[in-house]
Amino acid sequence: SNTSNLSPENTTKTWMSELKPSSGASGTSNRLLQAKSLRKAQEIAREEKSNMMFLLAAIKFYRMAMQLVPDIEFKINYSRPPDADRGGGNYMEDSDVDGEIEDLLAYFEQQLSVEGSFPKICTPEVEMTQVHISALPREILMYIFRWVVSSDLDMRALEQLSLVCRGFYICARDPEIWRLACLRVWGRKCTKLVPFTSWREMFLQRPRVRFDGVYISKTSYIRQGEESLDGFYRAWHHVEYYRYLRFFPDGHVIMLTTPEEPLSVVPRLRTRNTRMDSVLLGHFRLSQETGNQTKVFAVVCKKKDEKATDFQRNRFCRRNPAPEAEHSFHVGLALSSGGHQSFSKLVWIHHSCHITYKLTGETVITTFDLDRMYTPFFFARVKSYTAFSEQPL
Repeated sequence: SNTSNLSPENTTKTWMSELKPSSGASGTSNRLLQAKSLRKAQEIAREEKSNMMFLLAAIKFYRMAMQLVPDIEFKINYSRPPDADRGGGNYMEDSDVDGEIEDLLAYFEQQLSVEGSFPKICTPEVEMTQVHISALPREILMYIFRWVVSSDLDMRALEQLSLVCRGFYICARDPEIWRLACLRVWGRKCTKLVPFTSWREMFLQRPRVRFDGVYISKTSYIRQGEESLDGFYRAWHHVEYYRYLRFFPDGHVIMLTTPEEPLSVVPRLRTRNTRMDSVLLGHFRLSQETGNQTKVFAVVCKKKDEKATDFQRNRFCRRNPAPEAEHSFHVGLALSSGGHQSFSKLVWIHHSCHITYKLTGETVITTFDLDRMYTPFFFARVKSYTAFSEQPL
């Protein structure tokens, strides 16, 4: 009987019966396993799909980077710092570098000091056959920076120059340049930093007039004309004119009242040596009162005719009398900020005419009422005013 049970035919039947799914608990467990394996396969498929999408996006951005900078892969630092796995310390310090300007300046100076005992202000990005600007001493570089600022106080160009590299950033934050700029604006009385922490902060935040453009005031009104001869109608005139104020760092000011539009007038106000006959020349000063309100006071008069002396030397005009009186105009303005620009608005607070008679020395003062005809001045930056440097700061 044992021999018949171990026959090949019986063995095959036993093996087939074991492979058939059994009923009851064993069938339920098999279905659960199949469901889990199906869910796992679906999750793997979704993950592979998302990875493929990220890969396609990365390839797209890589191609864009290659178009902008062909050798971008040579400029990427793939080395990992030894303490990259540890959170804290140096990483936090580096991430806070762009916070305060003083911290950024100290960070750049520290980086230059680490490079060697005689660090260079900057290094050439590519190999050069000529002498690079980094070979110049720092004193020569600072003198070049003073030419960039120029006597027109073009501090905007200095700020743009600081974006070139960390060495230029350090040179552009040199306290001496900003101190000279403050002295040029506020004079010898500007000797204390309080309440500011640096000369640069004083120049940027303390109220002052701007020199890289012109202040423009536009006035328009309706004026009634004369009645017609037949009495059927009366004309009305729309009157429009402009006032221009151009300040210079040396204390000079130009004032002009004309119906001409800024497009034709502004280029002719670049220098004080303008040939416009109706222009008024004079000086201005800044006055800061206890109420922290800065005012601008200016005295202007018509420029003297240079040909008057030659005219009087003519034998036919020896008896031509000299002018009996001299006219000067006193202007007072309050400085404020308008819109997104700082120190870009001037509001009228005083305007008067002083007539001085030469024979008697008597002065007659006429004060004008500040009505709606005295519209505020608004600043307009003019790039051509600082396009050339005539002398260094």
